[in-house]
Amino acid sequence: MCGIVGVCDLGGARPADERTLRAMLGTIRHRGPDEFGIYLDDHVALGHARLSILDLSTGQQPIANEDESLWIVFNGEVFNHPELRLELESRGHRFTTATDTEVVLHAFEEYGPGCLSRFNGQFVIAIWDTRDGSLFLARDRLGVRPLFYAEADGALVFGSEVKAVLAGPGVTAAPDPVALDQVFTFWSTLSPRTFFRGITELPPGHFMLVKEGRSKLERYWELAFPEGSPVPRRPTREYAGELRDLLIDATRIRLRADVPVGAYLSGGLDSSTVTAIVRSQTSNPLETFSIAFTDGDYDESDFQLTMAEALGTEHHVVRATYEDIGAVFPEVVWHAETPVMRTAPAPMFLLSGLVRDNHFKVVLSGEAADEILAGYDIFREAKIRRFWAEQPESTCRPALFDRIYPWKPGSTSDYVKAFFGLGLTDTESRDYSHALRWRTTARAKRFFSEDVRRATAGDDGHLTPFYPDAFDSWDPLHQAQYLETTILLTQYLLSSQGDRMAMGHSVEGRFPFLDHRVVEFAAQLPPSLKLNGLTEKYLLKEISREWLPPAISDRPKQPYRAPVHRAFFNDSPPEYVEDLLSEAALRESGYFNPNAVGQLVAKLKRGLPLGETDDMALAGIVSTQLVHRQFVSSPRTSPPLDERDDVKVVARGRSSGRERPCP
Repeated sequence: MCGIVGVCDLGGARPADERTLRAMLGTIRHRGPDEFGIYLDDHVALGHARLSILDLSTGQQPIANEDESLWIVFNGEVFNHPELRLELESRGHRFTTATDTEVVLHAFEEYGPGCLSRFNGQFVIAIWDTRDGSLFLARDRLGVRPLFYAEADGALVFGSEVKAVLAGPGVTAAPDPVALDQVFTFWSTLSPRTFFRGITELPPGHFMLVKEGRSKLERYWELAFPEGSPVPRRPTREYAGELRDLLIDATRIRLRADVPVGAYLSGGLDSSTVTAIVRSQTSNPLETFSIAFTDGDYDESDFQLTMAEALGTEHHVVRATYEDIGAVFPEVVWHAETPVMRTAPAPMFLLSGLVRDNHFKVVLSGEAADEILAGYDIFREAKIRRFWAEQPESTCRPALFDRIYPWKPGSTSDYVKAFFGLGLTDTESRDYSHALRWRTTARAKRFFSEDVRRATAGDDGHLTPFYPDAFDSWDPLHQAQYLETTILLTQYLLSSQGDRMAMGHSVEGRFPFLDHRVVEFAAQLPPSLKLNGLTEKYLLKEISREWLPPAISDRPKQPYRAPVHRAFFNDSPPEYVEDLLSEAALRESGYFNPNAVGQLVAKLKRGLPLGETDDMALAGIVSTQLVHRQFVSSPRTSPPLDERDDVKVVARGRSSGRERPCP
């Protein structure tokens, strides 16, 4: 995995120089500390920070095609690159490296933007065409890898992280209250918005073509489900066999690397299935990595050890205490570059540190199985609510909540009925499955300052997600899956909790369940093969029994969570918390009401229990204050690349055009 940066003239801008590119690359050194590359000409500047995984000796970027008319910097992996290379060689293309990067470049040369449909991978691409002066930017289908951009001083400035864009010419960090309103509703901004005004993300499944000072954004892939009447159902064993084969191949090609590949092992069905496939289908030695919590309410280490022993892996564990989570939280926010409503990214950051300490650069993960195969409680809740809505006066139907929350006795209490009964009969509402969650999160907005309230008042269109034209024709489960995948998965789990936490320690995550073939197959499955009655991930459980012990394959879903208020208020609280939550700091940033926050802090200091909404509010407030301090009021800086770094510089036009070494 790597990171890219760039500056492209949109008409009359002074081209970025090498010093600027070194500064931008310095901010994302963690994404690719092994070596660096810079391309410069009179119209564009491209930069690359490399984490060497494929072709360790000759893969340094930027890379050109045969006549040097195309130049690429690339972040990610195209896992089917060996097959594509053979295809391109048969069409006359010649290669000088063994990298997937060069395959991407020649595929673009051969097929243009249509090459994207041929890639099986997770990537961000920047290709400069010297012949017509065009810049091609693209992002993978589900948004596993990030790309941000801004227009400033007559140039397009882009990078793998916001901090790299902020290091570019003319870009400043101006917070966007509307973005904060979205985070305090959806747990993330809605693509393409970021927390910073004027800085935009390239949406997943899109490419951008920049030419003659204008940019054109185009979608090349979209998550889609069957419309209208369901297709005739095949025997379950046929679906199971197809999913099994797809998962095996998706896992197999994600083992392609010139460095060792490890695996995350949470103790749940998804990561255990991926790990078991590696052990059963390959001869690869395998090391696994897990998080354990000292707080038993969050700990799954017994299940992790059961699976590690069953597979015979060399297992490594990082144990997260309240103090550990609080201590690393500022670093977590620095990498996330956005407020977060959970502390869950912090243990993931600790976990990637464990991976790196054991000299691994690549890990497999079971991420996304819950979204594409309906594993979350939110899907089951929506199904029960729709069933209940058919007979709103029923006292028996709401008792089904006891089936999914057996540890919460009395789910038929007046409180539970009032909560899940809110908007019960609004079954035609597009956000029916998610409205309760979003409404619950939004209760944390009571801590907003008057300035933020005024800035976000009036038209609330920014709180309406994107709905495809065919959305209303989909099955209700598929509607819920679409919202969960395009908002929570892409905007939060793969970003704040995924890419950023792994790359913070120079670790690449790979996700077999996000193989586009698996995603597209799962989207076409009959809903009952994903959520069968109230059994989640039904088809995955059926095939996983081949590889997993019953204690794992039949285990109910336990969502991954981490302690919140105890991470900030414990026997050894981190010093920054009191400072950030002080009246002076809150008035200076202007996001929150100091009196309301003060009451929350007083409650915590008295040791009173905190509900889920207050927990979310606390995480959101602390992280917002950290974003403000690290990026706005006292911007954190990173040293630029210097003479000690291995930097390949290609300068054309503005100099002799020859490739020259780092000065």
